[in-house]
Amino acid sequence: MTGTSTAPELFRQAVEALKSLRPRPELQLAEVRPPQRLAPWAFAISAEAVGPAEVQATGRLILLHDPQGQEAWEGVLRVVAYVRAELDAELADDPLLPSVGWSWLTDALAASGAEFTALGGTVTDTSSARFGDIAGPARVDDLELRASWTPRTGALRAHGEAFCDLMASVVGLPPVGVALFGQRTGD
Repeated sequence: MTGTSTAPELFRQAVEALKSLRPRPELQLAEVRPPQRLAPWAFAISAEAVGPAEVQATGRLILLHDPQGQEAWEGVLRVVAYVRAELDAELADDPLLPSVGWSWLTDALAASGAEFTALGGTVTDTSSARFGDIAGPARVDDLELRASWTPRTGALRAHGEAFCDLMASVVGLPPVGVALFGQRTGD
């Protein structure tokens, strides 16, 4: 975080809300150095998740604050989310994958009750083939989601929860409290 002791109250409240997140066990969060020069105040967390089919995703949630505001933001706070996951080839070949990936984000924001404006972003699916002496699998398929939005208030807990839900959706985790077939314990 840039300049913690002198940060504006709105920014400090927003950071505390993100620090208070308690994600599900399959998701690991950690504070990381935020990008510099995007805004006078910044805070960032990284995320890693592993799903039931060993799908792995990494992500980053960044909070930017410019007390002067920025016209494109339509406010003084901006939340930036980045998520990347390797997918199996069958899922990567689905032409609806970008739309589904975007719906994971919009559904998570709606379910969390996060209030926002100026939502925008991209979903990219790529396939890479390796040849010759390059180590690794012959083919890798990736999904990458980049999005940003302007929260209406500094109460960012719902925004952080939406990000955690997005990470869970990307790796194929069921909603909290729902078990996948073959994952029941007991008996």
